[in-house]
Amino acid sequence: MSNQKIKKAGGAEPDEFEASVAQELLNLEMTSTELKASLRDLYITAAKEVDCGAGRKAIIIYVPYKLQKSFQKIQARLVRELEKKFSGKHVIIVAQRNILGKSYARSQKTTGLRPRSRTLTAVQDAILEDIVYPTEITGKRTRCKVDGRRILKVYLDGRDQANVEGRTDTYAAVYGKLTNKQVSFHFSS
Repeated sequence: MSNQKIKKAGGAEPDEFEASVAQELLNLEMTSTELKASLRDLYITAAKEVDCGAGRKAIIIYVPYKLQKSFQKIQARLVRELEKKFSGKHVIIVAQRNILGKSYARSQKTTGLRPRSRTLTAVQDAILEDIVYPTEITGKRTRCKVDGRRILKVYLDGRDQANVEGRTDTYAAVYGKLTNKQVSFHFSS
């Protein structure tokens, strides 16, 4: 029954954790009156549990890119409900995106360059936007240290500081796991 809420690429079977997340989404659709209509046509493609350090874990839920806008409309309520179900673990919703390499060649029917939205940088920027949603990013700086490390400083909207401040460590850990980039979050005033 819960398999209608998860559709993996190539028709692969979901693992145990993904099935539990899909089951919770199905339960929310059945029980929650305010989310029922919104969740009816939505499904996920994958779910992953990530260790954020200091004994904390976060759940990353991958959704199809085409359904991302629909998920964002109900994201605040959905995340709140899922965090209750998964005993306080932070839940992050990220759209499933494809990265095409530099040597990408289109088919014979269509010609042209690879789309800018499929480049590594564009996908990583979009992942960062997804992670911090509904907060907006107001600025970014790349800090290059003497030993060659790069740290991305991300400035978030200061109005959301009260809601987001406790989650910034989770955001940084999840972004680091997904992209292998170090990031630090600050709030613009």
